[in-house]
Amino acid sequence: MNDRIRLKQILLEKSYRQGTFTLSSGKQSDFYIDGKQTTLSAEGAYLCGRLLFDLIKDHPEPIVAVGGMTLGADPLVTAVSMVSFLARQPIPAFIVRKEAKGHGTGQYIEGMKNLPPGGLVALVEDVVTTGGTLLQVIERVRAAGFRVGLVVTVVDRQEGGAEILAAQGFPLKAVFTRAELLA
Repeated sequence: MNDRIRLKQILLEKSYRQGTFTLSSGKQSDFYIDGKQTTLSAEGAYLCGRLLFDLIKDHPEPIVAVGGMTLGADPLVTAVSMVSFLARQPIPAFIVRKEAKGHGTGQYIEGMKNLPPGGLVALVEDVVTTGGTLLQVIERVRAAGFRVGLVVTVVDRQEGGAEILAAQGFPLKAVFTRAELLA
């Protein structure tokens, strides 16, 4: 069985739920994908890391770091970074806080010492609906002086996020679209 098929099985078993849910975007939905149930399992984290790294590693301009918004992206950026190291193409990770750190440096981004100034980074997210969280991350990453070269997700819910990101110049790559996951 290949990695993509196995990850799909894990996502459907651990993360996919039917019912009535309010999403972080505020939208109502008849299904929910709780990505952390997959990304916090050992096998799920590894598979997400491998498949996201595959989307990142062949970018035309080298990606120097991978990051995303805490908490959903935390296990993903760690998994991608570890997989990249094992592949002998190390990419450091960084995490974007929801609020600026209340003490010390007061910064939004953790892991800055591992990032070359002005470097090209990839952003990851477990599930994309409207793209709102990613737009916030993009704004913070750019304000810190970095360039966003790529945005990747485990699941694109196909509810406008990819189009909103593309309109801002950030095409979204997904391991699975909703249609692929539920097929």
